[in-house]
Amino acid sequence: MSGREATFDTVLVANRGEIALRVVRTCREMGIRSVVAYSTADRESAAVRAADEAVHIGPGPAKQSYLYPPALIEAALRTGAQAVHPGYGFLSEDPDFAEICARNGLVFIGPRPEVMARLGDKSLARRLMTDAGLPVLPGTLEPVGSASEILAAGHRVGFPVIIKAAAGGGGRGMSVVRRAEDLLPAFRATRAAARSVFGDDRVYLERFLEPARHVEIQVLADGHGNVVHLGERDCSVQRRHQKLVEESPAPGLPRRIADALAEAAVRGARAVGFTGAGTFEFLVAGEETAFIEVNSRIQVEHPVTEAVTGIDLVREQIRVAAGLPLSVTQDDVRPRGVAVECRVNAEDPARDYAPCPGELTEFVPPGGPFVRVDTHAYPGWRISPYYDSLLAKVIVWGPDRDQALDRMDRALAEFRIAGRGVRTTVPRLREVLADPVFRAAEHSTALLDEMAAAPGVRLAG
Repeated sequence: MSGREATFDTVLVANRGEIALRVVRTCREMGIRSVVAYSTADRESAAVRAADEAVHIGPGPAKQSYLYPPALIEAALRTGAQAVHPGYGFLSEDPDFAEICARNGLVFIGPRPEVMARLGDKSLARRLMTDAGLPVLPGTLEPVGSASEILAAGHRVGFPVIIKAAAGGGGRGMSVVRRAEDLLPAFRATRAAARSVFGDDRVYLERFLEPARHVEIQVLADGHGNVVHLGERDCSVQRRHQKLVEESPAPGLPRRIADALAEAAVRGARAVGFTGAGTFEFLVAGEETAFIEVNSRIQVEHPVTEAVTGIDLVREQIRVAAGLPLSVTQDDVRPRGVAVECRVNAEDPARDYAPCPGELTEFVPPGGPFVRVDTHAYPGWRISPYYDSLLAKVIVWGPDRDQALDRMDRALAEFRIAGRGVRTTVPRLREVLADPVFRAAEHSTALLDEMAAAPGVRLAG
């Protein structure tokens, strides 16, 4: 170690892609030796090349590698790691994996297992946040287990409603129901999907708020009683409940509402004894705000917050896991300007965002002033069908929103990506940036659907 910070000698990165490379880079800056666990499909990955050591953990399918705890634990113990950074996705919010790490003398870089378990149950999280005084939408505070229960809840709340998997995440396990006659079929379908995807068929119901913005608050908390928020991010541009564009601060959101959400997030984090980096997510419709869920991990869009605050969130995660206090207080958090992130996915928007695996023949990311690109891709890299289709995150900063959006459009226009059968979201992202409703910050989570329904020139209200 460099001796700069007394954290860990070695950290195992139990993830892949751009987030694995992101963690390796912060480890290097902190003087920490990094070990990347990789599958056969990722043998030539950028993260493997950048790490101090890499350990093969299994074949391409995630269930036999990145979702297989015995292989990850063996890799950590064999390489002398003291801690495991789970990144996002895979096992990052799995309390059982965190407990397995602890039983093997490894520090899981994230909240305590019991806290993750409580917040990972979306229905229980609603009840906990209600008790903490956070605003929640009318609905059920317990899972709904029968047809009669779901019908009674639907009529009590009023339509439209949304049925959600209690163990859900990543935009999956949700069904919007607009008519009473569709409630029972949606209930059965959502339970079946939840059982298949999450191994848990419990669901709950809440009023579906529309049109609404998706706003989240980034929090950091340590084991010494310190909890701070790093402001808000707007994540309203989504396809299938999954984000494509994020920005901070949330455009057009009154400061008093943003401040109230930040205070609520800090209050919620304190109420459950949260530690590490996490995100409290809300819906906002006019003056109405409602808590959705907590993500107990680093977020894909964390660079947006880093760009406006100058705070390295991964560094804070590692420090907290090592028992150190946060390096910042609330007074130290002074966001500047506007940051925007666009997710460049290997997907075909014309085919309902179908994944496009294949080998990249050309990959030239943009550059220039105030442009950051987090990516693991390079010419010759084969996009695997086994994993998420994220290729790169383009993050830009500007002194105001107009300049930030113009800079993002310039950066996306510079991006050169080609490969047999490979399509990306870049053209669709540029359409969003040019959309007058988005430019006027009058959009909601329905933006992409509205653009598809009315292609061509749209007018802001």
